[in-house]
Amino acid sequence: MTNPRCGYAGIVGRPNVGKSTLLNHLMGTKLSITSRKPQTTRINLLGISTRGQTQIIFVDTPGLRDLRPDPSGRKINRYMSNQAMAAVADVDLAVLLVDARGWTEADEAVLALIKREGVAAICGINKIDRLARKDVLLPLMKEIHDKYAFEAIIPMSALHRRGLDDLSAEIAGLMPDGPHLFDSDALTDRPLVFLVAEAIREKLMRQLGDELPHRTTVVVERYDVGAVITEIDAVIYVERQSQKAIVIGRGGKRLKAIGQEARGNIEDLAGGKVMLNLWVKVQPGWSNNDELLARFGYR
Repeated sequence: MTNPRCGYAGIVGRPNVGKSTLLNHLMGTKLSITSRKPQTTRINLLGISTRGQTQIIFVDTPGLRDLRPDPSGRKINRYMSNQAMAAVADVDLAVLLVDARGWTEADEAVLALIKREGVAAICGINKIDRLARKDVLLPLMKEIHDKYAFEAIIPMSALHRRGLDDLSAEIAGLMPDGPHLFDSDALTDRPLVFLVAEAIREKLMRQLGDELPHRTTVVVERYDVGAVITEIDAVIYVERQSQKAIVIGRGGKRLKAIGQEARGNIEDLAGGKVMLNLWVKVQPGWSNNDELLARFGYR
């Protein structure tokens, strides 16, 4: 009988490279929200995968642009950068995700962090399905090989689940010996209300596209489980009155659409019917206020 294995594998990379999509497909269930907008992920999220004697604790992280201070000075951006950097420092293995269409300065900055921490790493070359020419892949793999002593370099497509079996096997083989830290049926360390708030925020970001900056957040204020239906009250916070009008939309149509789309995901999470009530409130400067960030869950 083999010894139990357990370790943390941090999924790191620049914004919008597919980290959350990868986590969801590795887990076989939707834990992390996704959108086309960079830096959709704001808080490190654990995905716990237990197969036989091996438990892998995946850490989905916010995207890192570089290691320099954010010129805007916004505290929410600093918080996200700190989350990602702390994850690299604390994991047993870093899974550096890059885009198959080319290595960038932002990739170099994330690799610099991995080098600084001296952590073992695998490189996943994602989005190979988007390559117009497949002959560029081998030169990119050679370029990456020369940059760091990666344990493995794996071409893949998280969206289409190509190469994920190879990636999973490599990660499992690099987990250290040790007892499992979570029950075998655990999927994440986050409470259900966190996942509910994130499901709403995902639909909010997808509905708004580039129309609204990253100055919205969602707080679940009530979660009551009844015999027939679960009632949820949630507030979408924005920073300006003009942003509130955009979220609500003409005649409330956009807010209604956000609620309808989110409710389907939330019912899957809750395992039953849900009544979702949404409000939009203005909280000026919340994204640059330590007290409000903590109140909204960014601790």
